[in-house]
Amino acid sequence: MATVEIPEKTDPGIQNVLSDGASGDLGTKKSDPAASIENQSKGRVSLLDSGEDFEMLSDDDDDLSDLPPLENAGTAKSEKEGDKSKAQKGKAAVESTVGNKLDSGFESPDEVKRFTGEWLEVLGNGLLKKKVLVAGEGEDSCPRKGQVVTIHLKTILADGTVVEEEPNLTFTLGVGDVFQALDLSVQLMETKEKSLIFSDARYAYGSQGSKNPEIPPDSSLNLEVELLDVQDGPDLELLPGKGKIKLANQKRERGNYYYQRADYVFAISSYDLAINVTDSSSKVDVTPEEEAELLDVKVKCLNNLAASQLKLEHYEAALKSCNSVLEYQPENVKALFRKGKVLALQGEYSEAISILKKALKLEPSNKTIHAELSRLAKKHTEQKNEETALYKKMLGTSSSSSNSVQKPKPKTSWTIPWKWLFGATAVAIGGVALSVVIAART
Repeated sequence: MATVEIPEKTDPGIQNVLSDGASGDLGTKKSDPAASIENQSKGRVSLLDSGEDFEMLSDDDDDLSDLPPLENAGTAKSEKEGDKSKAQKGKAAVESTVGNKLDSGFESPDEVKRFTGEWLEVLGNGLLKKKVLVAGEGEDSCPRKGQVVTIHLKTILADGTVVEEEPNLTFTLGVGDVFQALDLSVQLMETKEKSLIFSDARYAYGSQGSKNPEIPPDSSLNLEVELLDVQDGPDLELLPGKGKIKLANQKRERGNYYYQRADYVFAISSYDLAINVTDSSSKVDVTPEEEAELLDVKVKCLNNLAASQLKLEHYEAALKSCNSVLEYQPENVKALFRKGKVLALQGEYSEAISILKKALKLEPSNKTIHAELSRLAKKHTEQKNEETALYKKMLGTSSSSSNSVQKPKPKTSWTIPWKWLFGATAVAIGGVALSVVIAART
């Protein structure tokens, strides 16, 4: 059916619920944002933190196609007038998110949302639509970017198959915690509102699909969403140490998810959010153990940030991230490896080899470092041979030029004639001596 371009976002809460040992952990007390954040933090161990994160993934091809037919479009209650009111109040929220992340296809702010029948066009390109089934508590109850929301979510494939139902999914709006269709559409909902959302795969799970929940590649989705609760996001200065650790880890895991889908821009955004949490000041006591754990999370994020920047060929930024890690942990093998790789890509082979030898000394059995070091040693040798050949060529040209000036000298009258002159002198002396002898006899 619909095929798409970018591997888009998935829901950390969904991942958490479906991951091993994490089912049912998405917050029951929704009045406490910190508790909500804690409930979002459980997730799968990322390859980025398992020692296997030196090389990963390739990019996806772009492929857009016609929209599939909407399922169950006429069976639910319609609230057209409610949608019209949100078409006005939701403009700023959508523009804020879309302006940074999406190519929405609309020409002006006035075209951000427009109606096609009973459906609200969220982006104006026909790929993301919303329809109210049950009206909410009014426009003043709409959530804003940065607030923590709790929703009831049912995910349905185009053929009507229900692949997932999550009664209490909690996430922060507008920061990439969930896939784009959900993030954008919930900003247009009122508290207690229930809506049907149609999303092309481009704004859902993309061309890669998902294992948890089980979504085939390039699948358009129908989402039944009820906005249960809206709370302000936590104040980082008042958040206890454990809360900060869990929040930072949630953002880090989200970044790992994007990295594994080769969505490196979103990965960088998530890692930056996590680092901001670890760096935030506190008005509450944080234990030395908690400070050490926050630093550990920060170092992991900086390492993974460098990996993402390398993928985007942002070499100076990647080098800065590696150096930041090495300030805290001078013997961090991952940071040393990536720094060596950046330097090699910048043509600094000697320094790169020196850095990689240090990393290899710390992990002598690391095959990845061995392979990279061998490759760079070969390149460095080739570079030196090329430089030597160039110098020889330059010096050879100068020597040839010098020889061309001196070459005519052997052809002057003072070279070969010396032999003739010596012979002629000897003959002359002999002749004189012979004449004297003859004269004496006479």
